Amino acid sequence: MRRIRFYFLSVAWGVLLTFMPMIDAHAQGVASNSIEEIAVIQQGGILNLRLAFKEPLVDMPSAFVLSNPSRMVFDFVNTTNNLDKSNHVYNEGDLRNVNIIQTDDRTRVVLNLNRAMTYEYRQEGNNLLLALTPSIKIEPWQDRVEHFSQARPFSIENNIRDIAFRRGREGEARIIVYLSDPNTGIDISKSGQDLIIDFAKIKLPVTLSRRLDVTDFATPVLSFNTLQRGENTRMTISSRGLWEYNAYQMDDQFVIEVVPIQEDPNRLVQGTRGGWQGERLSLNFQNVEVRRLLQVIGEFTGLNIVVSDSVGGSITLILRDVPWDQALDIIMRQKGLDMRKNGNVVLIAPREELATKERLELEAKNQISDLEPLIQETFQLNYVRGEELQRMFLNPRMTPLSRRGRAMVDARTNILIVNDVPSRIEDLRAMIKRIDIPVRQVLIEARIVEAGDTFARNLGMRLATGRPDSAGGNLTTTFSPDTGPLTGGRWPLSTGFGQVNLPSGAVRGAAAATYSLAFFSPGLSRFIAAEISAMEADGRGKVISSPRVMTANQVEAVIEQGTEIPYQQATTAGATSVAFRKANLALRVRPQITPDGRISMALSVNKDTPNTTIATAAGLAIDTKHVKTEVLVDNGGTVVIGGIYTQEIRTNTQRVPFFGDLPFIGWLFKHRSWIDDKTELLIFITPRIVTDGVALR
Repeated sequence: MRRIRFYFLSVAWGVLLTFMPMIDAHAQGVASNSIEEIAVIQQGGILNLRLAFKEPLVDMPSAFVLSNPSRMVFDFVNTTNNLDKSNHVYNEGDLRNVNIIQTDDRTRVVLNLNRAMTYEYRQEGNNLLLALTPSIKIEPWQDRVEHFSQARPFSIENNIRDIAFRRGREGEARIIVYLSDPNTGIDISKSGQDLIIDFAKIKLPVTLSRRLDVTDFATPVLSFNTLQRGENTRMTISSRGLWEYNAYQMDDQFVIEVVPIQEDPNRLVQGTRGGWQGERLSLNFQNVEVRRLLQVIGEFTGLNIVVSDSVGGSITLILRDVPWDQALDIIMRQKGLDMRKNGNVVLIAPREELATKERLELEAKNQISDLEPLIQETFQLNYVRGEELQRMFLNPRMTPLSRRGRAMVDARTNILIVNDVPSRIEDLRAMIKRIDIPVRQVLIEARIVEAGDTFARNLGMRLATGRPDSAGGNLTTTFSPDTGPLTGGRWPLSTGFGQVNLPSGAVRGAAAATYSLAFFSPGLSRFIAAEISAMEADGRGKVISSPRVMTANQVEAVIEQGTEIPYQQATTAGATSVAFRKANLALRVRPQITPDGRISMALSVNKDTPNTTIATAAGLAIDTKHVKTEVLVDNGGTVVIGGIYTQEIRTNTQRVPFFGDLPFIGWLFKHRSWIDDKTELLIFITPRIVTDGVALR
């Protein structure tokens, strides 16, 4: 953190000096000396700094040292800055730069260092010589390398087991390092666009010592290289653009994420973590001019700040350890100011002034647009239809044309002809370049599976007793136990005897099998006849329907196959007419390819079949199976969007009262049927983004 503290202690006058122009120091002749030159020389481990003055110093400067951040501050009273600039960059040894800040009665020299140092000084004529040496104690925060975790003693068993790369949903790169020891020491440092990670005292297998190019994943990371360096392992991550990183460890998995930053031209400091991102400083001002305070912040940050002439007034400000961009925001809000950032230049002015200036610029652009001559430009459209663009241009809420612009389309050649001002023509050319591109296509395959398992069993009995009647007199000559009942004859039942008639019926159109028995008395005067009928049916079947259709991204497609069933309907005049109703296998889908390569689909699937068992005078009934849903599926993945399972279990019994309930012989007086039917319907959907290697097969 940077801290700038200005303390003005009144000794002689007993009042606090301020930065307002109440006393003109130069006019009063207070500043009698000036800084003329600064020279820096590194000799061994000592950094020598020479300050040349116009005249020899009468009093040695007051000084203090800051440890966080590393900084030395020297105050020279009655001294001005006679150098051409206030910020001097050296990068010599541990000295990064020197800032010179001048007030009315003194000049402050700030040495920004890489680490804590001590100093000794002596005066030689007009020169003040400073000798800077590193402090003996090195604080952990002074190291520019971030120690993620401390190292443990080296062990042969400590190694890297695997390295994986993933792309996150927001485009971040995620590198996962699997460690054999969760307590491995890890250091992280940044060098330009490279991120360097050192794993202390750990072995890297030969199979993992390689450079991986991950450019095709569209993340900030271009590649990462992992190498063995002595007993340590180093991973170098090469990135592009604006990014920031996060590092964390879960058990034996060390994860580092490189997150892209969307640059905002209106922000002073870029970043995605929100809040204030500037380096910290401390300000202590009493009734100081706003313009002078903005100058101090500009010198501290290195920004080129342009302050409007209308900015004035003074402010009392005491801030401790706050980000500099937050301090700037506080000042502007207190004084009703606003800023506009263009590169490294920041313009600060009252809000009303900036709003008026921008309004005048916009009005000037509109006036120029009204006076510019119109030019004609033709655009050959390759993939988008000209009529669609023309309809968009005719919409006043979204037209890219100016008030005088006109557009027309030649439908025969699909050429767009535009008359407009040159600036709008250039914008239109850029827009057409972005939208006149081939649309990606999707192949959707549906698989409708209907499976059935049916079982039925019937068991029945016919039982009769009697004697021959007068009409069957010839029975004695033609009927015998060897030949059985009369062929083509009838049962010679007497009207005085009863009969059990509970036969087995047909099952799904198939007649039941029968078995007959007849018992006669020795004189053929009495008989007992029994007929057993039984039927068992067992069936399994499967019907697979697989419609496929190819369509463009976000374009609805329909494919269907089936029949149209006619039926009669009444008209308004009272007559009847013939209408048709579809019984089709149909697939209706609208796909949308998501940015991460998956496919979102709005689906409607029909499987309709005519039911011939239910027929009326108006026509046949239709068995309908329909599903309508919206799903998100991976490219080439398969998903079940619906299923119906039905099972019918039924047992029917017909019997003669009392006799049918008797044990054992009760089967001679009853009829029983068993039914167990199962049906199942499943619908599968498989979408594929069409490439050169995928076609409708």
